[in-house]
Amino acid sequence: MASRTRRHGPATTVRDGSPRRRLPMRLLLPMLLLVALVAMLMLRGYVHSEILADHRIQPEAATDKVPEKILDGGPVIDTRSGRTTSLKVPDHRMVLTFDDGPDPTWTPKVLDVLKKHHGHAVFFVTGTMTSRYPELVKRMVDEGHEVGLHTFNHPDLSYQPKSRIDWELSQNQLTLAGAAGIRSSLFRPPYSSFADAMDDKSWPVTQYIGTKGYLTVVNNTDSEDWQKPGVDKIISNATPHGGKGAIVLMHDSGGDRHQTVQALDKFLPEMQKKGYRFDNLTEALDAPSALTPVTGVDLWKGKAWIFLVSASDDITGVMVVALAIVGATVIGRFVLMLLLSGAHARRVRRRGFSWGPPVTEPVTVLVPAYNEAKCIENTVRSLMASEHPVEVIVVDDGSGDGTARIVEAMGLPNVRVVRQLNAGKPAALNRGLANASHDIIVMMDGDTVFEPATVRELVQPFGDPKVGAVAGNAKVGNRDSMIGAWQHIEYVMGFNLDRRMYDVLRCMPTIPGAVGAFRRSALERVGGMSDDTLAEDTDITMAMHRDGWRVVYAENARAWTEAPETVQQLWSQRYRWSYGTMQAIWKHRRAIVEKGPSGRFGRVGLPLVAMFMVVAPLLAPLIDIFLVYGVVFGPTQKTIVAWLGVLAVQLVCAAYAFRLDRERMTHLISLPLQQILYRQLMYVVLLQSWITALTGGRLRWQKLRRTGVVEAPGGPVPSQRTRSSDRRPVA
Repeated sequence: MASRTRRHGPATTVRDGSPRRRLPMRLLLPMLLLVALVAMLMLRGYVHSEILADHRIQPEAATDKVPEKILDGGPVIDTRSGRTTSLKVPDHRMVLTFDDGPDPTWTPKVLDVLKKHHGHAVFFVTGTMTSRYPELVKRMVDEGHEVGLHTFNHPDLSYQPKSRIDWELSQNQLTLAGAAGIRSSLFRPPYSSFADAMDDKSWPVTQYIGTKGYLTVVNNTDSEDWQKPGVDKIISNATPHGGKGAIVLMHDSGGDRHQTVQALDKFLPEMQKKGYRFDNLTEALDAPSALTPVTGVDLWKGKAWIFLVSASDDITGVMVVALAIVGATVIGRFVLMLLLSGAHARRVRRRGFSWGPPVTEPVTVLVPAYNEAKCIENTVRSLMASEHPVEVIVVDDGSGDGTARIVEAMGLPNVRVVRQLNAGKPAALNRGLANASHDIIVMMDGDTVFEPATVRELVQPFGDPKVGAVAGNAKVGNRDSMIGAWQHIEYVMGFNLDRRMYDVLRCMPTIPGAVGAFRRSALERVGGMSDDTLAEDTDITMAMHRDGWRVVYAENARAWTEAPETVQQLWSQRYRWSYGTMQAIWKHRRAIVEKGPSGRFGRVGLPLVAMFMVVAPLLAPLIDIFLVYGVVFGPTQKTIVAWLGVLAVQLVCAAYAFRLDRERMTHLISLPLQQILYRQLMYVVLLQSWITALTGGRLRWQKLRRTGVVEAPGGPVPSQRTRSSDRRPVA
C-alpha cells in the first residue's frame, strides 16, 4: 500500500525558470475521447441533414433577367466560359434521370431493371446519401451510368451565398471521389423543373455554376413519380410525343419508389420497341464523358471522408445501442431498487423484528487517523457519547500535524492511541485489530462522527451468527454547499438505497469505511485488511461474501462524514474509489467460477457491481450528449420531453430514498443540476480510472484536506460503563 501522499502531475519549465504544469495524460485522454465522440455525432448529424440543413424553397419570381433562348431552349444549359446556350436531346434518344439518391432500398432495384433492359441513365446524387451509401455510386459507375451533382445537403441555392454554393459543390465532389474515384461536370439544382421555369432568382445561380465548369441539367419530361399516381400514369407522363428526345425526371430516393421500379420495367421495353435508346447524357449528345477519374491527394481525401462518415455512423449506432442498454439498465435498476429497498425497509421496521438476542457486550472502535488534527477531537468525543460500551483505539498512521497528541491530551477513559510509521489505512486497521480487546470490531474514519445510538444499532445484527459484517448509514455532514448537496443526494439515493437492495440480494459490495462493523473471527479468517487495492473496504466486503458470511445493512446506524468540498478533492476521492473498485472486482474475479457462497457472490454480486458501478456510469453521459444534440439540432421538443421523463424517474427514486432515510426533500431542488454537471465529473473520473487500469498505472492514495466542520451530536461526554481488558498489547 502506497503512503497517503499527494502526487503532482508532470511539469515543464518556462523561460523565466518557473514551473508550468502540463495537462496529465490521464486527463487529456478522456477529454480527447469526449471531443472525438461529439465530433463523430456532429459529423453524423451533418451527413444526415440534421445540421446545416436548409429546407426553404424560393417562391416563383419574375423572369425578365433570364434570356429568352434559355426559357425557350433545351433542358441542358451551358453557361461555361461566358456562354449562354442550351441543348436538346436528339429524337429517339431518352435520358432517364434519377434524383435524390442513392437509396439503399430502391436504387439497387432501379439499377437491376436498367441492367435487365440494357439501358443507361444519369443519377443526380446528393453528398449526404453518397457519403452513407458509397457502394451504390460505385456500382452506377461500374455499370456504365453517369453520375451528376445534386448538392450535398439539397438546399435551394437561390437562398445561398456563393461560399455556401462552393461548399455544396466541393463536398458533393469529395463524396464522388471517395465513393467511385471520379468527379462529374453535370449538375442539377435542387427543386428544379423545366427550362422555362428559370427565373431571376435561379438564373444567377445557374450562371455562377457555369463559371465552375458545370453543365446544368434540368428536364423536359416529368414522370411525377413522386406523387405515386400509379404505374400507368408514370409511364404516360414519361412518354415523349412524336418520337422527340427527352430528359425524363424520376426519383430513386425520398420515399416508397415501388411504382417507379414497376413502371421502369414496363417502360423501357415498350419504348425500345418504338426505337428509343436509353443513353447517358453525354452519349445522347455525342459528347465526351462527364466523368473524369480522380487521383492523388483528392482521391485520398475522398476515401478519408467516406471512412470517417462510415465510422461516425458505426460509432453513433453503437452509442445509440449503448444508450438503449444504459436506459434499460438504469430503469431496471431503479425498479429493482424501489421494490427491494421497500421490502428491506418493511422487513427491518416491522414490529417485533430482531436479528437475534440483543448484543450488549462492549466493542472495539478502530479509528485510523492520518493528519486529522481538525477532526479527530469531534470524532472521539462522539464515540464517548455512545449509548453502547466501547473501547476506542486511535491508530495514528504517521501523522505530522499532532493528531496523536490531541487525542492523548483529551485524557478520556477507554481511549488509546497506537502510533506507527505511515503505512497506509489497511496497515493501520490491522494494527488496531491486533490491539483490540473485544470480539466485535467497529471501523470508522478519522473525519466522521457517530450519533449516540450508532454503535448500538450497528452491532445488533451480530445477534445472527451468520452475519459477519454490517454496513452503517453514512451521511454527508457538510451539505450546505452545492457540491455538498449533490453528494448528499448521491449518498442517500445512490449508496443507501443500493445497500438496501444489495442486502436483500445478499451481495452487498462495500462496507463503508466511515461506518462499518465486523466479527473479529471473520476478519481473521479472511486475513484482515488487505492493501492489494485502493478500496480496502470493498475488498474486505467481497472477501467476507466469498468466505460465506452474510453482510447486512443497518439503516439506523448513522454516521456523519465530511465530504470533499472542492472539485479537486472530490475528483481525488472518486478516482481512488473507482480505481479501487475495479481492482477489487479483478482481484475476486475467480468467484465467478467457484462453488458455494463464493460462486453465488461471483455470479450475482460481481456482475451487478460491474454493471451498476463501472459500466453503466461510464455510458450514462451519452444521455446528456444526445440531450444537447437533440435540443440544438432537433427534434427539440421530443428530446426535452424524453430527458424530463428520465429526470422524473430519478426524482421519484430520490424522493423515495429520502423518505426512507427520513431526510428533508429540499435538497432535491439541485437534482437537475446534479444530473447535468455532477454526472459529467463522475464520468471523467471513471474514464480516467479505466485508462489507469488499462495502461497498468498505479494510483497512489491522495489525502483530502479536512476542515472539521462536522461536529459531534452534542451533549457532555458521559462516563463510560465499559469494561476494558487489554488482552492484546500495544505493539
